[in-house]
Amino acid sequence: MLNLTGRGETHTCGGTRRRDFLQIGTLGALGMGLPQYLSAAERGLVDPHKDQRSCIMIFNLGAPSHLDTFDMKPNAPAEVRGPFQPISTKGDFQLSEILPKSAEVADKFSIIRSCFHTAAAVHDAGWQMLQTGRQFTGGVNYPHAGAVLQYMRGRRSDLPAHVVLPETMGRGGGNLPNGQAGGFLGKAYDPFALMADPSKPNFKVPDLLPPQTLGDVRIDRRRRMRQAIEGRMQELETTESAKMLDQNFQAAYRLMNSEQARQAFDLSKEPTAVRERYGMNRFGQCCLLSRRLIEAGVRFVTVNTFLTVFNEVTWDIHGSKPFTTIEGMKNIVAPMYDQGYSALISDLDQRGMLDDTLVCTLAEFGRTPKVNPAGGRDHWPQCFSTTFAGGGVQGGRAIGASDTIGAVPADRPTEPGELIATIFHSLGLDLHAEIPGPGGRPFPLVDFGLREVKELFT
Repeated sequence: MLNLTGRGETHTCGGTRRRDFLQIGTLGALGMGLPQYLSAAERGLVDPHKDQRSCIMIFNLGAPSHLDTFDMKPNAPAEVRGPFQPISTKGDFQLSEILPKSAEVADKFSIIRSCFHTAAAVHDAGWQMLQTGRQFTGGVNYPHAGAVLQYMRGRRSDLPAHVVLPETMGRGGGNLPNGQAGGFLGKAYDPFALMADPSKPNFKVPDLLPPQTLGDVRIDRRRRMRQAIEGRMQELETTESAKMLDQNFQAAYRLMNSEQARQAFDLSKEPTAVRERYGMNRFGQCCLLSRRLIEAGVRFVTVNTFLTVFNEVTWDIHGSKPFTTIEGMKNIVAPMYDQGYSALISDLDQRGMLDDTLVCTLAEFGRTPKVNPAGGRDHWPQCFSTTFAGGGVQGGRAIGASDTIGAVPADRPTEPGELIATIFHSLGLDLHAEIPGPGGRPFPLVDFGLREVKELFT
């Protein structure tokens, strides 16, 4: 059950409009009871005007070089500016020539060029910071922004509230949590991970649909058998672990038997031209699938551009194996990202979905201002760029600025907690709300004093 403040309260239905009551009547199936919804509404923690808002978080795993993509320094020395030239865009800023398609939709997104964090310059420390807004310390595993939204709002349909595509992150080198889990909210708030490549010709969703050999009659028989056993285990069912197990079973059963879920994950329903527009690669098809899932009622989709920085061509351009070179970024990584991202923004806009769908691109850090001896750039959390589109964001702007060599913020320094606050603000969550933290103590959505990046919305 949802409990925003850690204090149980009871409310009556007096004064509730019929339309509100009918809408609330579906909340039990979504994991939110009527008293909790009314309590949240009375406290102003649920903005009904933004309840249709969703979020697609593209996590550029490996960390793009801001100096070679979003924050060009054409007047800096050669070892700083790199090999690429800036190009004009439809926004009030320039981009790198390796992102020509993004330049065509730049009026739809804005860049924050002054992001930074103070965690260690290792990938998984940044993953945790940028997806939860907090640094992993003291063994406390903080929840992903999508997990918080799931807790605050529940699911809309048979589909999960939060989905990760194509799968959760792998190794990052720091042996830390990757930030893509329910954290202290519990395993029940972990995202549904696809665990498959939607660009494959034989793409199917593991664990979503039952094996073909397991018919509906057998599935229903197993469910009835489980119910019979549960009737003899009332004592066990009073434990928290058993309750969570039951919630997970019910969610899995509903998902497996949902025609809506089958349709949402079925990319064969899309015209070939649309699929090709996104790019017939894993990232491009994940972007397309994220749009379909948002259409089907998923509240939050996280798309990982890559799964690990080891032995894979990624944004991690150290310049030598097992990492990527600047040429690899130019010829493989940037074109893939550019096509998938621009197609997603255009498609959402053309379908009238962009106003209600926040699309943010985050990364664990930036890259060193100077090119290293191997011809690449190394880890640099002191300054990097992120982008935001839709969900009430005004596009075409560059917010904040780095110094002349892209080393540190020179204007409007922005930390990860503010980026998470921006996501919550767009989704209509009250930044002063609380969730149950470690030990059940009330825990704030964002740390005291942190607010959304208001310049994105005005």
